[in-house]
Amino acid sequence: MSTPIDRASVGLRSERGPVLAALMLSTGLIAIDATILATAVPSIVRDLGSYQQFPWLFSVYLLAQAVSVPIYSRFADTVGRKPIILLGIALFLLGSILCGLAWSMPALIAFRVVQGLGAGAVAPMSMTIVGDIYTVAERAKVQGYIASVWAVSSVVGPALGGVFAQLDAWRWIFLINIPLCLLAAWVLLRRYTEQKQTQRHRIDYLGAVLLTVGLTGVILGLLEGGNAWEWLSAPSALCFGAGIAALVLFALVERRAPEPIVDLRLVSRRLILTTTLVSLGVGALMIGVTSFAPTYLEGSLGIVPLLSGLAVAALTLGWPIAAANVGRLYLRIGFRRTTLIGMSIASVAAIVLASVASWPNPYVLAVIAFVLGFGLGWSAAPTLIAAQSSVEWGERGAVTGMNAFARSAGSAVGVAVFGAISNAIISQGAGPDDPGTIVHASVGVFIAVAVTALLTLLAASFMPRDRVESYSG
Repeated sequence: MSTPIDRASVGLRSERGPVLAALMLSTGLIAIDATILATAVPSIVRDLGSYQQFPWLFSVYLLAQAVSVPIYSRFADTVGRKPIILLGIALFLLGSILCGLAWSMPALIAFRVVQGLGAGAVAPMSMTIVGDIYTVAERAKVQGYIASVWAVSSVVGPALGGVFAQLDAWRWIFLINIPLCLLAAWVLLRRYTEQKQTQRHRIDYLGAVLLTVGLTGVILGLLEGGNAWEWLSAPSALCFGAGIAALVLFALVERRAPEPIVDLRLVSRRLILTTTLVSLGVGALMIGVTSFAPTYLEGSLGIVPLLSGLAVAALTLGWPIAAANVGRLYLRIGFRRTTLIGMSIASVAAIVLASVASWPNPYVLAVIAFVLGFGLGWSAAPTLIAAQSSVEWGERGAVTGMNAFARSAGSAVGVAVFGAISNAIISQGAGPDDPGTIVHASVGVFIAVAVTALLTLLAASFMPRDRVESYSG
């Protein structure tokens, strides 16, 4: 199952430490910016726009990230990993500066797209570079580091956003990225060298356009249906119809494309299909808790943003504890069993969250978030490493990109679905300022999160059985 590693892909072995540190920093930045706005939403809405528009701040970032991941991944197998990750950091830096200067909600939403396009390069390239420079056995520990950074950043984001919100300085949520982006880029420029397996590739631009149009149409319909227009109105039907039609055409185009932007032939392999589905679910689960729980606590109990952020940040304890030890576990019992254990834990936590959501309590939420994070920490890394280990260098970028695309797409569609549920319930109640309505809407969201967790567990159960002795390469 494992493949030989090209040791020349990164200069000297001693250079891997600084490179890994830069990758962890880059990963942390994009993970934080996926969720850091959650606790600052009231401050941003007060300054720039309406409550109903706030899900767009998350969805456009995640959408831009999702649709650009396959494009970057294909380019990475052509021109190498280094130019792509540096381009991603540059775009993310530009987007952060523009967001910090935003003068209206539409402007902030547009600039979040630029950030998302940068994140779409950083996420898969970080994982691909790790797959290039470390063996499967070494990745057991290194991917634990990357997963821990992703988890810590994703849930520290709401806490940090709460700090800036309380200081009435939400713009620094974006401006703080400037020195960190420059530092990561400088380290990669100086310390990371690669020996590419050069070959010509044709980029599937038509597939990229159809994927973008399809996902945008579906997400637009979900977020604005029942909000800007009625669910069964002509605009809603047009969005869903155009989105679904574009996705169907995308699937047909990808089957015929010489080098498809998302190689659907890969998902004909059972391992790639199941690990992709698990990543899709993990993305939705993370966004379901980190984006909606702070608003749930603040709207129902009136607690300060910092406290709500800290309650959600309990995920930052569970995920890294699990991720730091998951390597020993899957090297002993296999990828499939490890993933099943993790998703079982996460499913139980999600079901409990939906059951107790009618009685908001930050301490109860923190305990549940810890357990949920622990389960996801035992699920995310094993599925990625299993997929990477099954292919050669020339396909590793595409496989890693598909995994990252699935997580981003899961988050983008997840926040749209959960946002649609929340907006539909709020529109039928007393409005977003009523604590009872907020609780009712949050219960609906958390029930959807529990269903997502169970479906992800079901997908994990179809992973092929794996042989432990094949992981040493």
